[in-house]
Amino acid sequence: MYFDYDLEPRSDYLCIDCRSFYASCEAVMRGLDPLKAILVVLSGGDRPGGLILSASPKAKELLGVSNVTRRSEVPYHPDLIFAPPRMKEYIAINLKILDTITTYVPPEDVHVYSIDEVFVKYDHVKHLYHEAKVTLFAKSIMLKIKEATGIQTAIGIGDNMLLAKLALDNEAKIMAPHFISEWRYEDVKNKVWGIKKMTDFWGISRRTEKRLNNRGIHTIAELANYDPHRLKDSMGIMGTQLHAHANGIDRSQIHEIYQPKEKSLSNSQILLKDYDDIRDIKVIIQEMGDLLASRLRHIHAKTSRVSLFIGYSKIESETGFSRQIKISETNNTKTIVNSLIQIFNQHYHTGSYVRQIGVSASNLSYHTNIQLDLFEDIEQQIKQEKLHFLKDKIREKYGFHALIHASSLLENATAISRSTKIGGH
Repeated sequence: MYFDYDLEPRSDYLCIDCRSFYASCEAVMRGLDPLKAILVVLSGGDRPGGLILSASPKAKELLGVSNVTRRSEVPYHPDLIFAPPRMKEYIAINLKILDTITTYVPPEDVHVYSIDEVFVKYDHVKHLYHEAKVTLFAKSIMLKIKEATGIQTAIGIGDNMLLAKLALDNEAKIMAPHFISEWRYEDVKNKVWGIKKMTDFWGISRRTEKRLNNRGIHTIAELANYDPHRLKDSMGIMGTQLHAHANGIDRSQIHEIYQPKEKSLSNSQILLKDYDDIRDIKVIIQEMGDLLASRLRHIHAKTSRVSLFIGYSKIESETGFSRQIKISETNNTKTIVNSLIQIFNQHYHTGSYVRQIGVSASNLSYHTNIQLDLFEDIEQQIKQEKLHFLKDKIREKYGFHALIHASSLLENATAISRSTKIGGH
């Protein structure tokens, strides 16, 4: 054992999860019990290629569906409800949940992990509740959230945020009584090391699992007892972090959590039908490149590398391609779009059906300097820069669709329909 738990900080952390959040919101808004309703939130529901964004617990149990299941793959059930996504309403319910939590815990002891998951530190308010056990506090918060919104939650409790998250994902959501589970340092050997699938452990993706497997590590217990120096030599700082996490160690504090600057930006969409017309595909790439450039300017960033991902339809023998290109540092729409089209022209197999498109910008730098091209008119470049920011201001106030290219009015363009949605839904 490389760690002495007596020397590690101990707190009472809660990781609160809203169960099947989007589906639960829909059930509540329809006057249904979120745990009993057979309901899925379906994006693009008017087409066979529509995707499930969220399935209620009962839909998962009876139909075996999950997120990103396509509509055409959903088994028939007479009581199944297909609900179109209403992201604004879901966000409003999320804010109501946060308001409920911060009624009992100060905002500095709350960290929003995602739209359906929140970390809470109990230590600083324990004296206000007569030193009540954290499990009792968890039950109270769970009840208050349900009373305020109708949403059912599950809660993991731990000595640190990692243990709280692992308790939530591997026990509270699945089999814990009252959907509350508590994992402490003393539980690491039995519970943390007992996680059967490595990818069920927070921070281990399939790719990371494969890297660990190549080093003879096939379980969390083996990872926890592996030589951390060898892990650091082969995997860098990530290796030592994974080793610490496998031993239940996480020294981060909720008030120290910060949002780092973005290292990259990306935007992708699964098209609602197969596209094979090059003109239509290029229109969508142009729209996505325009949005990507606007996002870069919004965070005062410039990119020196752009990437394009094209996913072919299932009917094609090839899966598609992902390529990147280095460019001069910029957040100029025209430059970014032209670079993406260049990648497309070089690697697209004419006639192939396209179902997915993704664009990204990486190697970001943060400054407001203008990188001038000596081979182009300087005044014109400055005017164009000002025009981009004016366009962004108008879109920020009136919506992305307030200023669009004429090509976005074509039948198969997607920018206008997506601009009225949140997160593409």
